[in-house]
Amino acid sequence: MRQARADEYAEFAAARAGHLYRSACLLTAGDTHLAEDLVQETLGRLYIGWHRMARVGNPAGYAQTVLTRTFLAHQRRRSSTERSTDVFPDLADAGDGDASLRLTLLEALARLPAKDRAVVVLRYWEDRSVEETADVMNASSAAVRTRCTRALGRLRELLGNDLGEYASP
Repeated sequence: MRQARADEYAEFAAARAGHLYRSACLLTAGDTHLAEDLVQETLGRLYIGWHRMARVGNPAGYAQTVLTRTFLAHQRRRSSTERSTDVFPDLADAGDGDASLRLTLLEALARLPAKDRAVVVLRYWEDRSVEETADVMNASSAAVRTRCTRALGRLRELLGNDLGEYASP
């Protein structure tokens, strides 16, 4: 029985790790090392409680919730503001529009506060509803809508007309 649960967990972790990592990269605004740490902590927490997963209707959604809450808890730590640099190394060629767009968006996401970044990632990257996002963030639906509006406004302010040059005709 125990081995069957361990095998089931290993299969789940292998299937979801890539998706969790992509979401973590967006939450951390491109900090791949922190994203890897968040995914490992998330998978560790899931492993500990895997015996209760039979009661959870959507283990993938639960994993995303754990990832988001782990990220927000990390942002509350005093040490989370330590950064070695804020410049991306080895920027892509100017001819690569998709890479430039991704870097521009990641830089703009990095300037948002942690909770605003989490709302944007959950609502627009994960395509979650306002209610699901509110549940993940332990907030009201109204707070999520307000934070979402403010975060998108801040992104528009940060990006200005910069995105027009990356749009394909």
